[in-house]
Amino acid sequence: MIRPEAAANLLQCAQWLDDLKIVRFVRRFEVEFDLAQVRHYNWPRSSSPSDVSQRRNSASSLNVHIMVATTLVAMLCAHLLCFSGMFLLISRRLPGNKMGMDFFAVGNLLLASAYILQLVEGGPTWSVMSVANHILTLAAPIVYWLGAMRFFGRQVRLWRSLILFAVTYGLAQLLVQWNAGPAARYAMLAAVATMLFFAMTITVIYGVRTFAKDLHGEMIFFALLIGGICVLNALKFMKIVDDGLDALHMDSRFQMTFYIYMSTLATIVPPSIVWLVLRRLTDNLRNMAAHDPMTDLLNRRGLLEALQLYFNARNTAPAYLLLMDIDHFKVINDTYGHQEGDEVICHVADLLRSAVRHGDLTARIGGEEFVAICFETDGEGVMRLAERLRASVESQATKVAGSGHLLHCTVSIGISSYFSGAHGQEDAFRQADSALYRAKAAGRNRIELTNISHSISAENTKLAIVNR
Repeated sequence: MIRPEAAANLLQCAQWLDDLKIVRFVRRFEVEFDLAQVRHYNWPRSSSPSDVSQRRNSASSLNVHIMVATTLVAMLCAHLLCFSGMFLLISRRLPGNKMGMDFFAVGNLLLASAYILQLVEGGPTWSVMSVANHILTLAAPIVYWLGAMRFFGRQVRLWRSLILFAVTYGLAQLLVQWNAGPAARYAMLAAVATMLFFAMTITVIYGVRTFAKDLHGEMIFFALLIGGICVLNALKFMKIVDDGLDALHMDSRFQMTFYIYMSTLATIVPPSIVWLVLRRLTDNLRNMAAHDPMTDLLNRRGLLEALQLYFNARNTAPAYLLLMDIDHFKVINDTYGHQEGDEVICHVADLLRSAVRHGDLTARIGGEEFVAICFETDGEGVMRLAERLRASVESQATKVAGSGHLLHCTVSIGISSYFSGAHGQEDAFRQADSALYRAKAAGRNRIELTNISHSISAENTKLAIVNR
């Protein structure tokens, strides 16, 4: 029969062995995940069965948290790499202007590389890999910023800016690590990221009122998303200042929230960028379909659409239609060639564009026929505009290519009566065309009004305006 003292000793030995198994499990767990942070649970040195069970549950919970965080980062890397390839393919299909898609592809690749290095590191350390990770983490949003500038038509350089930033920030990391330690280096990363995303948010908000007025809703959406990253980085900076490197371990609740938000962004933002590119391409195609490629004036289709938009607005004033034709244009083509004829057309188009007021419509509807539609004016104002345009064309010559010879031309102009709706534009065209025919028959270089018994020539235009 075993004595009570011997039984107590055997029970204590069994509990010590049980404790030893838990310690070995935890140590093996720390080696696998390279996380010395297990010690921050502050497990007590007790041998009671309840404490042993609590240790086992805590280790299991920590294992689950790290696996979830690792899975989120791995999915984030996969999203970034996939969309990087998609952006690259789209950029190669875009002729001329890539709209920043090549820059967005590089930005996704840099950010994915940063997260891959973070997975390999396992936790906050001081190494060449960690320095590269920090550089890539900040280089990615810089590339996105440059890509956005390319999207809005700004010409910027990519690799020179990236190399300069990488060298500068790498040296800054060395100085901070040497003088203030690793926590300060990670705090610097969060602080720089906060300032960078804050500047991006302000730029996007500014663009709503300036260079991106046509993308009002989309820009506000991006401002909210970028502002969220700015807030998270600011919180990370404060947590590092308060808790040190403990705030950066993958099992922390804050890091889990950060990874979830970044994974959500990686799912939402790339399709949104593709939507912006598709919308810009659609707008460009619509603009090309509405404009004359030689003069960049509206064509007939674009003119009718612009008129429809104007008259669909409330309290619109009546409009007048001016139809203008270059005199003896066939003779110009036969004498100087079609290339010089095209130069004359572009010259007259420039004079027409500069003669009308802001808000008036100008179009080229035929070979040498032009249209101007004047809003919010009266008969005298239309006559003054037509005479100013006629005199400008007559007085300003173009140079014949290869000879230096000056070529003068004139125009005839027909003016319709006012019309006050899109339904009246066809009648206005017929009236202006009839008036233009009378101006041609009366000797050209003239202005003819609809329903006016007398024509107005270059000599008596001013007198006619006064008599009206």
